[in-house]
Amino acid sequence: MIRVEGLIFQYDMKEDPVLNQISVDIEAGAYIGVIGSNGCGKTTFVRHLDGLLLPTTGDVWVEGMNTKDPDSVPKIRQMVGMVFQNPDNQIVGMSVEEDVSFGPGNLRLPPSEIKKRVAESLELVGMKKYAKRPPHTLSNGEKQLVAIAGVLAMAPKHIVLDEPTAYLDPSGQKRVLDVITKLNKQGITIIHVTHDMDEVARADEIFVMNEGRIVLKEKPAEVFLRVEWLKDLGLGVPKVTELMWQLREMGRHVQTNVFTLEDACIELGDLLRG
Repeated sequence: MIRVEGLIFQYDMKEDPVLNQISVDIEAGAYIGVIGSNGCGKTTFVRHLDGLLLPTTGDVWVEGMNTKDPDSVPKIRQMVGMVFQNPDNQIVGMSVEEDVSFGPGNLRLPPSEIKKRVAESLELVGMKKYAKRPPHTLSNGEKQLVAIAGVLAMAPKHIVLDEPTAYLDPSGQKRVLDVITKLNKQGITIIHVTHDMDEVARADEIFVMNEGRIVLKEKPAEVFLRVEWLKDLGLGVPKVTELMWQLREMGRHVQTNVFTLEDACIELGDLLRG
């Protein structure tokens, strides 16, 4: 479990807090989506989960370890992997396998264990055949998969992804999202920051942030029923939900709790037949 208790954070003590009284529990194996308008504190929040930032007030606990404890931070950072927006900022190796081996190599693991972890991690993200390739020859989507493999090689229990598909085309986006879903099904906790409401619809629970606070914690079905409220926060809803909402506004008798293309096709089929 990751537990956040009374988290307040200020970059400058003379200015208002960037995060203000956040308290949440994230259960092991959950898929959490984090959404909010620009400047609401999403990235600052998730950077507390592995000790990259430390609370001004309050505490963050990872598997019973406090991020404020310097002796615990190395272990916490093995347990909580971070994947950032731009994969080029995370890749350091001259080849794919060299890059993925960087993390476990710093743990001073035996070479046989490092080799095993690299092979397994690349297999999980579908990049094993690119092991010898220089990273600069890969697409952005492939680079992001390599970045995820590098995190997986550290054998984390939790992975935080901060806008991992922001630089990707639709094909790359799908590949990365499919890998994220697969990892979660294998029991890894996912904390996924995104502006894309179609992405976050697959989460178990969504944290909606506004002005440094988590103002709503609900399942996607509950969050996306609040279309007008989300719009007031500068957010949207999944494309098919927006379509149903617009049809409802036009007086059509359709359900608005529709979040997938399959459900939308069923709903539109019923509308056309009606």
